[in-house]
Amino acid sequence: MKTFKYILSVVLFVAAVISCTEDEFGSDAFVSTAVAPANITALFDVTPDNSGLVTITPNSEAGISYTIVFGDETAEPAIVKQGESVQHTYAEASYEVKMVAKGITGLTTEVVLPLEVSFKAPENLVVEITNDEATSNKVNVMATADYGISYDVYFGEEGNDEPVTANIGETASYTYAESGIYTIRVVAKSAAIVTTEYTEDFEASKIAAPIVKAPVPGKFEVDVVSIYSDAYTDITISEWNPDWAQTTVLSDFVIDGDTSLKYDFFNYTGIVTDYENPTDLSTMEYVHFDYWTNEATNVGFKMVNTVLGEEAEVITDNTTFGEWVSIDIPMSEFSMDLTAVTQLVLSSTGVTVFIDNIYFWKEPSEQSPLAGIWMFAPEAEAMGVGPAVGDYGWWQNSLEDVTTRACLFDDEYVFNADGTFANVLGLETWLEIGKEMDHNMKNVVCQ
Repeated sequence: MKTFKYILSVVLFVAAVISCTEDEFGSDAFVSTAVAPANITALFDVTPDNSGLVTITPNSEAGISYTIVFGDETAEPAIVKQGESVQHTYAEASYEVKMVAKGITGLTTEVVLPLEVSFKAPENLVVEITNDEATSNKVNVMATADYGISYDVYFGEEGNDEPVTANIGETASYTYAESGIYTIRVVAKSAAIVTTEYTEDFEASKIAAPIVKAPVPGKFEVDVVSIYSDAYTDITISEWNPDWAQTTVLSDFVIDGDTSLKYDFFNYTGIVTDYENPTDLSTMEYVHFDYWTNEATNVGFKMVNTVLGEEAEVITDNTTFGEWVSIDIPMSEFSMDLTAVTQLVLSSTGVTVFIDNIYFWKEPSEQSPLAGIWMFAPEAEAMGVGPAVGDYGWWQNSLEDVTTRACLFDDEYVFNADGTFANVLGLETWLEIGKEMDHNMKNVVCQ
């Protein structure tokens, strides 16, 4: 087992903690580091029967309960748990409803939400229906109306008659199982017994392209032969999408500064390296590529050795749509001579496919000196915090810490040979909780 000593010369000390806990991911001590509730909202679902009955359902990030002050002459507030609702009857008027959300630590956040209760039917109903930009077949509905409080949306998918309810001026969303044209009905409600409706036939569609770039490769460049990737230095390519009578149309697609290949009408395409200088892939163990598609049911990868007239292909079945899929095919699946590869052939089903990070790789031939399992040395000054490398003037662990913080010293820091990292905390670790600390770690409150 390898040990750290003086390895942490950083401004913020993140690893040390204040109390040993059981199962750091499920313990009270861990969640006690949570912040106060945020993004507090409430659904006001009015009953359209002239009664003024409104069902209030609060929600937030990190809230576990809510104190609701109704904003009328009601003296006693209501207290509801996360996921629950309360009903209240209002007279016709405008109100400010106060929500006090409480988190698991006892921290609270307060907001005031407007509520207008009217016994007039909603007027001037305006509905906007759009396809979501990030999720295929997801439709967003926004409705506004004078005197409206909430609205129900019936999205018209067979077998689902339940509406999605939202406040007037907020968004109701629904994801269909399949693309297609659906009849969407919007029912705007005030406290009046009369509602106002809107109906539209709308086509739910898949998103046309990825909204995030492909995963960043984590292999060492020395162990990679790269064909196409922003992460590595690519070998020379003579031809992209050569004229082999295919229907495929190739273009570049850039997202978040990363360029990928966009293949439209993609039945097959070629990538030619160099006929005069074939690529030796005999020491490589895998071929990798990432692809994104909404429609392709398979993606094929073929290698061709034109020197010997040999070729081999692997077809990968696709069941994942609308997100990046990473493929690593063992080179052993290609029954051919790999010492002189000059052509790569990609194939699919004639639709649109995005491809990135085409490279061959092998397990590291030279292991990083960091590779292995590391732990903090159980001794004084094994870790420290300071303003510069070699300067641990802000804080260092003492010999006493080795005992009092023993569960910190058995945590494992795993540096894998492929460049990935894992922090194995075991059943116990040490959590810093409480108030913010100064550089000398004097302002810590144990809990």
